[in-house]
Amino acid sequence: MKSIPPLLLAPLALALPAAAAELQLVEIGAYSPSREQVTSISQFSDVRPTDWSYQALTSLIERYGCVAGYPNGTFRGGQAMSRYEAAALLNACLDRIGELTDELRTLMAEFDKELAVLRGRVDGLEAKVGVLEATSFSTTTKLSGQATFVLGANSFSGSAQEPVNSSRNAVGATSFTYDLQLTFDTSFNGKDLLRTNLRAGNFADSNIGGAGPSSLSQLEVAFQENCGTTADCGDVVAIDRLFYQFPLGDFTFSVGGRIGQDDMLAIWPSVYPSETVLDVLTVAGAPAAYNKNLGAGAGVWWQQNGFAISANYVAANGEVGAPADGGIASAGSGGTGTVQLGYSNDRWGLAAIYSSIQNGNDLIVYATNFALNSFSNPGTTNAYGLSGYWQPAQSGWLPSISAGWGLNSTSYSGDVEREGLVSISQSWSVGLQWQDAFMRGNTLGMGVGQPTFATRLEGGSTPSDGNYVWEWWYRFQLTDQISVTPALFYLSRPLGGDTPVGESFRQLGGLVKTSFRF
Repeated sequence: MKSIPPLLLAPLALALPAAAAELQLVEIGAYSPSREQVTSISQFSDVRPTDWSYQALTSLIERYGCVAGYPNGTFRGGQAMSRYEAAALLNACLDRIGELTDELRTLMAEFDKELAVLRGRVDGLEAKVGVLEATSFSTTTKLSGQATFVLGANSFSGSAQEPVNSSRNAVGATSFTYDLQLTFDTSFNGKDLLRTNLRAGNFADSNIGGAGPSSLSQLEVAFQENCGTTADCGDVVAIDRLFYQFPLGDFTFSVGGRIGQDDMLAIWPSVYPSETVLDVLTVAGAPAAYNKNLGAGAGVWWQQNGFAISANYVAANGEVGAPADGGIASAGSGGTGTVQLGYSNDRWGLAAIYSSIQNGNDLIVYATNFALNSFSNPGTTNAYGLSGYWQPAQSGWLPSISAGWGLNSTSYSGDVEREGLVSISQSWSVGLQWQDAFMRGNTLGMGVGQPTFATRLEGGSTPSDGNYVWEWWYRFQLTDQISVTPALFYLSRPLGGDTPVGESFRQLGGLVKTSFRF
């Protein structure tokens, strides 16, 4: 194949790449008009004002509005080219030329055969690209993930030998467990969100996620949400979230077959902690009001200038067809209706919340054993919460502070023996967090509080209930994606009012959590 001297193509100012054999399919595809068109001499990285071609290129750009360049943005005026390369570069500028001159007609006739081959190959390439795009993953879908390893152990002490021994036998071993979350976020117009979250773990029988008084960890509850009850779960990937959110003016609407109460709140009134240890200390001091009910649901929030109003409804058993066992707004729905009012900015936030909860569906998770026994009966709990946070503008010796308080009123329905059941209950928590503690990037945290405990019983008597929970942790940020968090936690009276009279029962636990984000 003969080479063409550069000056023959000077009238079009075509770029002059190195001589080569017939272009391959991918190479031809690189010579597209949108990529190789040069409309300013400054776009050539290898053309200087002192070069022989500088003035000629400038004049031709003014005349034709376009010249063609090499794919990497160079002109390479001292090299020859093959006929196919010349035809490809000629084709790159034809769409910008409004009037065909005799010179152009001559060139097009000269390269008619090569132009036909190039266009046919480019069309074939575009067709293959179209097929590939049709079968490829959506370009608007983003995947993020988190894998967590937890090595943990518990110890139990106190004068109440029966619960101490039974707890040691049930969850006294050291265990190594994992949790995996994969989140796919898709947007169709840049403002909406379709979220799919897959989750799996093996906390069901561990000392962190097993049954009994140690079941206060965040990962245990998350695994319950996946499979219904931890006793029925194994190493199974399950749908943890599947919902759609879209804006309409100042309102954001949410709907999903598996959506959480917390997914439909405009404000989360807590910044504690940056990495959870015990989930009971992350629910803004009101674990009944912020119960994170998960199921079929819908909601809407309005937000403007920091102020926000949210309203939502979630049916934990919304997929069940029998009204007695499930459905939407039926006796067996396991429903939670929530309204939240609040204000937030970068430094502080405050929110008040009300939730109406259908008892008997294990929706209130964090409470003393004594209170949980009452909530297992059919009825309704009206839960209120007031929570807020403050954080310093810069990291230092001042920590961020998150605090909250919850008050709940419970009534019962059906043929339930009400005497001695919980009628009024409360909860509270405070969390402190120091960013860049001792070393930049690391975080120190401490939280204390009481999960839901009874303060009044049906019949007017006052219970002897309550349980203090403490945790201390330090997160080493090894890289942007990997962190290691050792932690200690202490429960003063996990059984609450079910602790044998005059006796004590305590729990001390420790864990090391390694998290990988990707």
